[in-house]
Amino acid sequence: MAFRGREMMKKVLKKVGEDNLAPGVKESLEKCIPKSKIVMGRANRGIFAGRHIRFGNRVSEDGGNKSRRSWKPNVQEKRLFSYILDRHIRVKVTTHALRCIDKAGGIDEYLLKTPYHKMDTELGLYWKAKIEKLYEELGKMEVVFFSPEDEAKFEQGFKDLKLEERATRREFRRQMYGGSSKPKLGEDRTEDNHEEDVHTHQVAANS
Repeated sequence: MAFRGREMMKKVLKKVGEDNLAPGVKESLEKCIPKSKIVMGRANRGIFAGRHIRFGNRVSEDGGNKSRRSWKPNVQEKRLFSYILDRHIRVKVTTHALRCIDKAGGIDEYLLKTPYHKMDTELGLYWKAKIEKLYEELGKMEVVFFSPEDEAKFEQGFKDLKLEERATRREFRRQMYGGSSKPKLGEDRTEDNHEEDVHTHQVAANS
């Protein structure tokens, strides 16, 4: 099963929405996607990076007889992490697309760097338009920088919070499981030293 670029364009615009597209993206899509382009149907559900089903001949060694055959791309289902979305994306990709993603530095960078005419699947075009829109909104946000004194205060506050949390956990364990009946090593030494001091004072007084 295959679908043409015109149907692909309609589905992408329906999913993303023309208002959510960055300026000039729709015109670029119309130029890069020919209306007569045919893509295999299973590529609709993944990122194939230009790898689709291929057809050829199987030639016998004895008589050179030819019979038609096809080569399907090696498709894997992977979980790819997106920094802009802050979550993993489960998507079907080809091994060639995985190498391209690793070379680009991640799924976000691959979608941003790859031209629209090479994203020849509906899912790839949808994610590329969505990631571009999110990065455009991120670029409009204001960035606030803290002074070194404020950063030192924040760091000290986090350290104090961790110490309080540890003390609370220790107290909770003590109440939950009860105190230990055995005296600590430091307490034993303190009592022994106290007894020796008392004995020394008694001997000095008697003498």
